[in-house]
Amino acid sequence: MIEQYRELEKERLALGVPAMPLTDKQVAELTALLKQGHEESGVLLGLLQNRVEPGVSKAAKVKAGWLEKVALGEVKLAELSAGAAIAMLGEMGGGYNVAVLVRLLEVDNVAAEAASALKKLIKIYESFDRVAELAGTNTHAKEVIESWAAAEWFTKAPVVPQKMMLSVFKVDGEINTDDFSPGNQAQSRADIPLHANFFGIKRFPGGVETIKAMRAEGKAIAFVGDVVGTGSSRKSAINSMAWHIGDDIPQTPNKRRGGVVLGSTIAPIFYATARDAGTLPLQCDVSSLATGSEVTLDLTNWKIICGETEIQAEAPPSAILDEFRAGGRLNLIIGRSLTRAACAKLGVAEPAIFSEVENPLPKEGQGYTLAQKMIGRACGIEGVLPGTVCEPKISTVGSQDTTGPMTMQEIEELACLRFKTELFMQSFCHTAAYPKESDGARWQKMTEITTSCGGVALKPGDGVIHPWLNKMLLPDTVGTGGDSHTRFPMGISFPAGSGLVAFAAALGFMPLEVPKSVLVRFTGKRRPGITVRDMVNAIPKAAIDKGLLTVAKKGKKNVFAGTILEIEGIDDLSVEEVFELSDASAERNAAACTLALPLTAVVENVKKNVEVLRKLVAEGYQDGEALERRIQAQEVWLAAPSLLQRDENAEYHEVIEINLDTITEPILAVPNDPDDVKPLSEVAGASIDEAFIGSCMTHYSHLQAAARLMAGEEYGESRMWVAPSTRLDRDAIQVEGGLSVFAQVGCRVEIPGCSLCMGNQARVKPGATVISTSTRNFDNRLGDGAQVYLASTELTAISGMLGRLPAVEEYFDFIERKRK
Repeated sequence: MIEQYRELEKERLALGVPAMPLTDKQVAELTALLKQGHEESGVLLGLLQNRVEPGVSKAAKVKAGWLEKVALGEVKLAELSAGAAIAMLGEMGGGYNVAVLVRLLEVDNVAAEAASALKKLIKIYESFDRVAELAGTNTHAKEVIESWAAAEWFTKAPVVPQKMMLSVFKVDGEINTDDFSPGNQAQSRADIPLHANFFGIKRFPGGVETIKAMRAEGKAIAFVGDVVGTGSSRKSAINSMAWHIGDDIPQTPNKRRGGVVLGSTIAPIFYATARDAGTLPLQCDVSSLATGSEVTLDLTNWKIICGETEIQAEAPPSAILDEFRAGGRLNLIIGRSLTRAACAKLGVAEPAIFSEVENPLPKEGQGYTLAQKMIGRACGIEGVLPGTVCEPKISTVGSQDTTGPMTMQEIEELACLRFKTELFMQSFCHTAAYPKESDGARWQKMTEITTSCGGVALKPGDGVIHPWLNKMLLPDTVGTGGDSHTRFPMGISFPAGSGLVAFAAALGFMPLEVPKSVLVRFTGKRRPGITVRDMVNAIPKAAIDKGLLTVAKKGKKNVFAGTILEIEGIDDLSVEEVFELSDASAERNAAACTLALPLTAVVENVKKNVEVLRKLVAEGYQDGEALERRIQAQEVWLAAPSLLQRDENAEYHEVIEINLDTITEPILAVPNDPDDVKPLSEVAGASIDEAFIGSCMTHYSHLQAAARLMAGEEYGESRMWVAPSTRLDRDAIQVEGGLSVFAQVGCRVEIPGCSLCMGNQARVKPGATVISTSTRNFDNRLGDGAQVYLASTELTAISGMLGRLPAVEEYFDFIERKRK
């Protein structure tokens, strides 16, 4: 075992990364060697202490079980006393070790040591009831409850210094999460140190080496950027950041936390994920900072001092230093919940040691927006106001397969054995088309953990997460997901990083600071040929026209950033169609989106969804009980359907009116920025090398439109791709003969899934000019050096066949010819 481990360690060190955490098999072999009195027992004990992941991993279960035997004297080692074994149990975070330690509270000769270990832990969950029960007669258990009530888990943690001395590493312009965590390296995301090797490899090459050199001199690092963390909700981006600028977490292998991120603008999901992970994010004007700058961060006055220059940072949430001290926002929430429970058990007041939040109070006759009412209902009240800190019930949680491995790690670290959210769904849409050798094992692990915890696991080839999750929704409820495009068409979703997604799944709620709302109201009527995708692109265009959005990254203005985008005037659209609007709120950098839908459209959609879920049950999808519960909940809603509506006196941060009558030609995003939108007339004639119809921005009617436009046409001038978003859509268009049409004009039809959209599967030719229905056109996303236009299915299909962007009149003539 030792020889094999050292060989694997040597291979990893050659890559510049530490060995992988021990597996359950390795732990079992290791403990057997210890029991035999192996001559390298000291090495083996070090591995057991430091190289096993905490929580409810299989390896942690083996470790906890064996340490219990040592604590009870059933296994005796000269190198490991019962007390030392119990101390090691206390370093395992939570999970299997907690049950062991609670049992040891009842063993007289080790109860004191067990109590000392339990006092440091916060992921206690249901075991609290047993400790509370024991506290009536067991003095050691009572001491544990008293310690939790006094929040000693927090007060004995190192205090955050009032000032930090930092060295700056700066990247100018916008840095998105794909720069931090490249999509084409998604298979390595769960392996944090290995994935961190790709940190900024295209966007700021040499950055890793520069940071390493600064760290080697003993410097603490502030990562600085003009616009930081836009794009996908990738916990892997923060994991890689923390690996380079953070510090090791004791007894947690291959994971770090800490560090400081400064940005003139920090994307809301990235900001929240940093807080969750124990990294300190601050927004301030960074224009005067440069790589190598030595700064002092004043955490009392929230100032950055660089020589003679003082930069005032925006005041962060009041609890942020408590979060930083606790090792992250989620740890603070779990710990404070434990302290509240302990205080309630003892009948004492909670300790006044935490920063408290004063939520805004509603005024008489207060009006609420649709989003504010949805969140309020999830909190058990009428509504909430911007700035309110709350913990809404999370009814639906989604996880996809490139962030899923990290979510599974977080679920295990949270010591979750059963989901408390009503529905958790895992998909396999980002890797199914072209799986790498290691994907099969990841799929199996995600499926096992999901179903064992009571969630629903789809299958590779089923298609994109979002249209499937949308079929499982309950109207007017709140959810989240580990993909930035988890943007419900019914209800509201706040996409998040893997840590917060796992938290919401495990505990059934999530922390939320309610953002302001921006209202977009459509009026008028679309002319034939003007699509929902044109409405999507009309939103940034209208904001640019009003001076509320700029394309330039330096000093960027974005009215939508971090807000809830609330959209009205869409009564003529189906639920599938409006999802394009909510889906694209991710590209606006909004925190969430709501859609004011007519009741008839929602009732029709939910009825269809019930039938789809029934088929999944009949086909043996697991967990069947979770699907049955959601079907029952949907049927309860259908029995008395109703929808929340905003109050007429609701207040918005900004209101943007868009008259559809004034949209006289298609609008598309030009290379390479989804905010940089232009009318077709300004870019007509541009050569197109490849055209892609697919992603979560498409559904069945898009495939029908593409087939109708392509039918009877000549072989396309461009290389054309079609990726149905789900197998249901693929099967339906196949019955209609659409797949045959696609083949006749030269389309490459992918299996249902994300395909080109994320750039981790097939890719376009380097340097190609592309038109795509996908979500984003960031540099190098679809292909190295690709120049990508984002447009409707109709414009993409026509452009692909022509090999160029058509003139406006040519586009409408083509549409009219096919309509007739």
